[in-house]
Amino acid sequence: MALRFEILGRFNRARAARLTLPHFTCQTPLFMPVGTQGTIKGLTTDQLEDIGCQIILGNTYHLELRPGSRLIDDLGGLHKFMNWKRALLTDSGGFQMVSLLHLADITEEGVTFQSPVDGKPMLLTPEESIHIQNNIGADIIMALDDVVKTTITGPRIEEAMYRTLRWIDRCIAAHKKPDVQNLFGIVQGGLDPVLRDICVRGLVERNLPGYAIGGLAGGEDKDSFWRVVAQCTAGLPENKPRYVMGVGYPLDIVVCSALGADMYDCVYPTRTARFGTALVPEGVLRLKQNAMATDERPIDPTCSCMVCKKYTRAYLHCLVTKDAMGSQLLSYHNLSYMMRLSRDLHMSILEGRFPEFVRGFLRAQFPKGDVPQWVRNAMEVAGIDISECCASAKCHAPSFQEQQPVPVPVDSNGFVQQN
Repeated sequence: MALRFEILGRFNRARAARLTLPHFTCQTPLFMPVGTQGTIKGLTTDQLEDIGCQIILGNTYHLELRPGSRLIDDLGGLHKFMNWKRALLTDSGGFQMVSLLHLADITEEGVTFQSPVDGKPMLLTPEESIHIQNNIGADIIMALDDVVKTTITGPRIEEAMYRTLRWIDRCIAAHKKPDVQNLFGIVQGGLDPVLRDICVRGLVERNLPGYAIGGLAGGEDKDSFWRVVAQCTAGLPENKPRYVMGVGYPLDIVVCSALGADMYDCVYPTRTARFGTALVPEGVLRLKQNAMATDERPIDPTCSCMVCKKYTRAYLHCLVTKDAMGSQLLSYHNLSYMMRLSRDLHMSILEGRFPEFVRGFLRAQFPKGDVPQWVRNAMEVAGIDISECCASAKCHAPSFQEQQPVPVPVDSNGFVQQN
């Protein structure tokens, strides 16, 4: 095992930890920007270091298509290839079963993709996924899983979960570098608590370095989303990192962290920047709006990033409507926001003020007190009193004491209750 995970502080289910990887020592909770082909669009690796980025995520499928994992390996691995001295994580290519479903054929052997580059077929088996990731050389590599949208129902969900468990054994057997790369398993099972529990128990039996919660953020309702996260974090080992895949909305990250998750990734901060939208404590700021044209304030007066120090909303309004530099500057700011959110989560847990941080975050996001019901439900399970953030007609004070951990409500079979 090539990682060390040390919990430094906690509040109920939330944890602040030190995650030591071969290339970097990270603080959790943490957000990982997505650099599909070894780059975050518009930003240099020096800029990513400046804003405090700890881990970058790369895409196995796309890196194998171009430039190819063999070339990356020959040139010293992805760290050297992209000049990134900190940690890397590569996904397995499993997500492309959803995002490129029209190009994919899934069988027990693996998944065959039709290349969007040249149309040639590419068979990605569990063994091949691990071989590619061994060549790329990331600190954390992901097992190939059978991914289906959470909005799908029926036998396909059960088929995918059991196949994911069969494939993890093939991934473990194929992994040639466990001394320098950490293989994480991925919990599947859709929105079915029985299937999720079977998958959690099956993966924990394999004693992996870390675990991910997959198959979420795909269109399911938020109340189902948080309940799956709560169930999985409750069943996964205390002494291993927990990674919720594909989650990048700040509110979701705060909620998942309160429920005991540690790691997140998503294209959201950079993708929304390319559409002229900035992340701010109050939510989002749409810089394409005409009202921004004469606004001399920075994006966020509380932000110390380079963009907020040097540029006005009016200037950025001109850029986002006409120039690529606008999306680059907004990407820089948005990722700065995500790194600051990660640090604030870590330090608030460490310093024993996590409930105050959560309440302050919610007051900024929902100044009228209209905190969504799913957030209120999740916070009750997390043991955090947010009644003062909610309009009196919308939210009642919970009956628990904030100092006492609150167990996840379960039924007689040990599954999270769904009502």
